[in-house]
Amino acid sequence: MNIQYPEIPDLDYDDQDFLRQLNSKDEKVRFIALMNIAEEEREELLPWLYYALQYDPAVLVRKEAAKRLEGWENQATLQALAAALTDEAGEVVDAATQSLSEVKYPASAAILAPYLAVDNIDVKVAILRALKPLRPVELYHQIQQHTQHQEVTVRREAVSALSWLQQQHAVDILAQIAQHDTDAETRRIATGGLAYSKQNTAQVISALQSSLTSDDWQLRVEAALTIGKLKVLQLEQLLIELLSDVYWQVRIAVVRSLGLLKSSHALSGLADNFNHPMSNLRKEVALALGEIGGQQAEQLLLGHEQDADPEVRKAIRISLTQIRGRIHAT
Repeated sequence: MNIQYPEIPDLDYDDQDFLRQLNSKDEKVRFIALMNIAEEEREELLPWLYYALQYDPAVLVRKEAAKRLEGWENQATLQALAAALTDEAGEVVDAATQSLSEVKYPASAAILAPYLAVDNIDVKVAILRALKPLRPVELYHQIQQHTQHQEVTVRREAVSALSWLQQQHAVDILAQIAQHDTDAETRRIATGGLAYSKQNTAQVISALQSSLTSDDWQLRVEAALTIGKLKVLQLEQLLIELLSDVYWQVRIAVVRSLGLLKSSHALSGLADNFNHPMSNLRKEVALALGEIGGQQAEQLLLGHEQDADPEVRKAIRISLTQIRGRIHAT
């Protein structure tokens, strides 16, 4: 094993000691030295982290270098992390992926974009994940192309990144994916992405209806929440029917959205759920009744003022205040 970390100009005595440790044959010594160097947070010492990430024979050292480069967003760092996505050790790939996911500056998208062309699944997944919060509209077509990738992990990240672009012309694509992709998780991500639609088009409503009636309960949750965000009144009755869903997680999403729709037609079903053993569901029922308002909703809330759970009682007080405030306002 021949390790030769690069010389860096104008090193002081302590830095020279770091260099001696980095060139040790003992990987644990190199690991500790790298940790100490990273703690210095000095940009001029970054070349040692780059070298460690690319050339050190020890997985734990390469992994540490990938982790410690998080937060540095200059071109050399981003390129070093992107190159590490093809490392033979999965731990290093995971660490590099995580560091890239913390990228914050929109200008970084241009540095990362060329790596989308690399024919490697790990690279594509990591770069798409890194691009998502940057919302690079200029990469719309490259991202959209990856929504049809044969590898499901790539499709999931691409659909998520496409959703985050919040482009109206992507809505029809997301609606198609929400209905027809073979992977339930990809359909769930696309369904959530429809929340950015500015219009409740026939395609959007059809996709939400498909997801809401899916056998996959997580997909039903996503659809229910999205319907509430978009206030899709056309699917109100389907939501009401799901107040008896076998999964309480679905019921919580349904109740929340029925509140946003101010669905007076749901009062009977909400009353039934006020007796459910899951306190989180009862809390959502109380809050939804406050949104819906009216005398019947108020009476339901009054009937459960002595609920055993303090969070439910708090939600009831909030909703009663909300209803009575509307009465006084009129």
